[in-house]
Amino acid sequence: MRLTVPQGEFKLNRSPFGDPPNLQAWDAADEYLLDYLDSECRPSAGMSVLVLNDAFGALACALSSLRPDVVSDSYLSQQATRFNFARNDLPETAATLMNSLEPLVKRYDLVLIKVPKTLAFLEDQLIRLRPCLTASSRVILAGMVKNLPASVWALAERLLGPTATSPARKKARLIFVKPDLAKPAPPNPYPTGYTLENTRYWISNHANVFSREKLDIGTRLFLQQLPRSTEYRDIVDLGCGNGVVGLLAAERNPAATVHFVDESYMAVASARDNFSRAFGGQRVATFTVGDGLCDFQPESADLVLCNPPFHQQHAVSDRIACEMLKQSWKVLRNRGELWVIGNRHLHYYRHLDRLFGAHRIVASDPKFVVLKAKKEKRLKQTPLF
Repeated sequence: MRLTVPQGEFKLNRSPFGDPPNLQAWDAADEYLLDYLDSECRPSAGMSVLVLNDAFGALACALSSLRPDVVSDSYLSQQATRFNFARNDLPETAATLMNSLEPLVKRYDLVLIKVPKTLAFLEDQLIRLRPCLTASSRVILAGMVKNLPASVWALAERLLGPTATSPARKKARLIFVKPDLAKPAPPNPYPTGYTLENTRYWISNHANVFSREKLDIGTRLFLQQLPRSTEYRDIVDLGCGNGVVGLLAAERNPAATVHFVDESYMAVASARDNFSRAFGGQRVATFTVGDGLCDFQPESADLVLCNPPFHQQHAVSDRIACEMLKQSWKVLRNRGELWVIGNRHLHYYRHLDRLFGAHRIVASDPKFVVLKAKKEKRLKQTPLF
């Protein structure tokens, strides 16, 4: 797909794996923001520019001449940005890609923020951003109207300063913030935490972690079913979030090494904190921020535990979940097991049957189902991916 804006024309994909035909790598808020920058703001070379939450690199590509710092909590977003830079013959040095936990050390003249799904994450970002602003800094938030509740305005005004809004265009809106340096800087409340029910474990959560305030009902069902076996040498918590699944799996399988994997930098940091607090230096574990199991060797795990996402940014899609299930098949050893928790309506059993030849229902309730599939080398050929 091609994005045509005043800054140029750019070939963009949501990821290197290809896109569903109805999903594009930008939205009307990106277009509105880029049009505004060209017609009203006119940033010039030499300005210090920061971009937050650029989902697939549309803003980074269009503004590459400004050499912006681009911050994301998503490894997949960063990979998409690199991929789209390459597609448009832009050098990787045209932007500095940073993760959400790296400290911001510059003063920024222009800050562009795509409003994230999670208000807590936006709060964390604005608090981290505040010391990097001057009285003349320009801060612009952009998003689709349906994703801009009044709480976004209130948060920006409380943390940074007065706001003004643009008219809506193609169901998108811009929010302009004038930094008020006289405002007292609040302490950052993140990470937050809670005691995991029926355990002694304190679960710490950075701002962008799923189910940050309490255990969600799907994970509760999954935890009740986690298997134990002396045959498990390597257990993978795939899409680990704050790591509670891998933590309980480690407790039930004391001889196993647990591998925590997520594409969110904040999720993996939370999982590392929680595992370290629970076991100190008494247990071995690995922690990977990456594209699922791409960095794992084939036939290197005995058990994969997975609660796949069915959203990517604001779009509903099972593409990431399907890729995670395929990767699991490749990484499992012979007779290795994949255990999956998901909403009943997602029909993950169809993918499991195609990949593994069969599945078994371990447990279910009116909303969720826990499925199990075993890799058997009796299959004469690798499943078609």
